[in-house]
Amino acid sequence: MADLGPIVDLRQSPTALRVQRGVMRLLRETYDMACFAEVTLRSGRRADVLGVGPKGEIWIVEIKSSLIDFQVDKKWHEYREFSDRFFFAKPPELDGDIFPDTEGMIVADGHDGAILRDSPLTPMAGARRKALMLKLARMGANRIHMLMDPGPK
Repeated sequence: MADLGPIVDLRQSPTALRVQRGVMRLLRETYDMACFAEVTLRSGRRADVLGVGPKGEIWIVEIKSSLIDFQVDKKWHEYREFSDRFFFAKPPELDGDIFPDTEGMIVADGHDGAILRDSPLTPMAGARRKALMLKLARMGANRIHMLMDPGPK
């Protein structure tokens, strides 16, 4: 069976997990997106939240829980080629001015989220979209199967 990647890998802080929950609720309830947490991309980078919309659009949300978390991450630019829209997400207490104003911005807590700044549309290449959609379909089905049947073979 393919490596599914951890849904929660114990590296996320409690703040990041709260933001993740709010982001996923926002995307699901407001934009009708199916959400995946912790998706390893072909580049080896791992998207914190990846949403797939009803028309096949793909959004990636990079969660930053603190100033230090943002300052040490220099690879976030790599997400652009794997999404149609890219957003940073932050908790309400983190200053949004630290983030580049060229990227989308979401504020979220453990209950809900809101888009503060929309993301520019940068459509993905068709072949990359197809490969990612196939990966997501298989990963989603395998994660459900593991929840239904977590035991050994």
